[in-house]
Amino acid sequence: MRRPGWTVPSGWSLARQLLVLQAAIVGLLVAVGVTAAYLDAGQSADDAAGRTVTAVAISIADGRNVHAALATRDPSRSLQPYAERVRRDTGVDFVTIMSPAGIRYTHPNPARIGGHFVGNTAPAVAGRTFTETYTGTLGPSVRTVTPVFDDGHRVVALVAVGITIRVITKELRHRLYYLGGVALAVLAAGMAGSYLVSARLRRQTRGVAPGELSDMFEYHRAILHAVREGLLLLDREGRVVLCNDAARELLDLHGDMHGDPRGRPVAELGLPDELVATLVSAEPRSDEIHVGDTRVLVVNTSPVRSRDRARGNVVTLRDHTELQGLTGELDTVRGFAESLRSQAHEAANRLHTVVSLVEMGRPEQAVEFATAELETAQRLTDRVVGSVSEPVLAALLLGKSAEAGERGVELAVAEDTVIDGVVEPRDLVTILGNLIDNAVDAAIEGAAERPPRVVVGVRRDAGGLVLEVSDSGPGVDPDAVPEMFRRGWTTKTSGGPVGHGLGLALVGQAVRRHGGDVRVGSGPGGSGAVFTVRLPLETR
Repeated sequence: MRRPGWTVPSGWSLARQLLVLQAAIVGLLVAVGVTAAYLDAGQSADDAAGRTVTAVAISIADGRNVHAALATRDPSRSLQPYAERVRRDTGVDFVTIMSPAGIRYTHPNPARIGGHFVGNTAPAVAGRTFTETYTGTLGPSVRTVTPVFDDGHRVVALVAVGITIRVITKELRHRLYYLGGVALAVLAAGMAGSYLVSARLRRQTRGVAPGELSDMFEYHRAILHAVREGLLLLDREGRVVLCNDAARELLDLHGDMHGDPRGRPVAELGLPDELVATLVSAEPRSDEIHVGDTRVLVVNTSPVRSRDRARGNVVTLRDHTELQGLTGELDTVRGFAESLRSQAHEAANRLHTVVSLVEMGRPEQAVEFATAELETAQRLTDRVVGSVSEPVLAALLLGKSAEAGERGVELAVAEDTVIDGVVEPRDLVTILGNLIDNAVDAAIEGAAERPPRVVVGVRRDAGGLVLEVSDSGPGVDPDAVPEMFRRGWTTKTSGGPVGHGLGLALVGQAVRRHGGDVRVGSGPGGSGAVFTVRLPLETR
């Protein structure tokens, strides 16, 4: 049902509606102001007229010449010229001097002298001065009547002085012209100010109607809450202007210790220094990988500039954890394929050797060679399969062993190794796979000093699972240990930084996710490096 009365057209922009509203308010205020000023001016004019006629009447009543003229036989003879002179000098409309009975001695119209005064005289006859508005022979007027006393304080005459309403209205009209001019100037200034405000608002809102703005706001809120990408808006001081639900989830800002991040500097949110530096960067950052305690984030930062001034940064966050896990699994599959290729290559060499020995007429040596090779491969397979009940991890160790053997590195599995599925296989693949890869690289690097060798051991210890990977490489600088498990740390120089500096960061993330810890030490005699990971079993 449509409400009665005038409504704003729905197509009007917010700026136009504001202009009309401001114009109506300014016009109303000016009209109220003019009306109040007019009424006040009218009252002031009446009060001024009353004060004027009262002062003139009292001064005439106190004049000695009036007392002297009243003592004569014909008071009008001297009082009429005197009254007219006073009337002209003071600007009043009439000065009437009369007897206590109201018989006129003076009047602006000499023909009315001797007639009876039209108006109230009782208060003045009683000895009191009073002022009233009364319609007499000259029309409506503001008049004052005052008594004239003799030496015995007896009323011997009355003096009436008045200004007609017509004269007062004429004076008020002149004031009204001035007041109207001021009102028009105020109205023009108000309209100009309203126009400037609405013009600026039109530029800021791009001429959008309020309904459209409301819809845009609702869509904006819905998108911010529904989008799966994290979105952060930072001002140029690095304070959080906007943080959607996904960003809070990805940055772990839901706890009570963080509260509402809006209005707070991003450096005070407990984020890693590298991530903070990316968020507030003055230069664009594209698809940067940041490894946190529990997540791998892809961060994009885009600075916002307006009129060559920095306004802040727009930051988007994507959860790369699952993708990184899938990438790790893909790397594992690739490793398996590479291991199968290596094993096929070695098997082909051994088969050619056996065939050649048979062709040479030496079947005994062929059988002996084949049996020895089979026992070596079977011994490693039996040890891995007997110790590792998880097929994915068993395949990982066999594959890494074949790959290490092809690169000239001996990969041995410790005698007390036992893995029985107490920890998520994906995380164990991440931890062991990256540690073995780094150990093989380190063993190759130290091959000039000692035979390259990597030993992998997994055991239970005091309610926890201990994973240990040692190598015969050059070892690790103790000063570098605190930074080893951060993204970007690497000792590899070949191939550039691409693809390096992420493995140990993923290891650290997986360990932290299970509430474990990593220790880095040296091997026997200070040679090589030993990485020891402890995972609590109850955090599975």
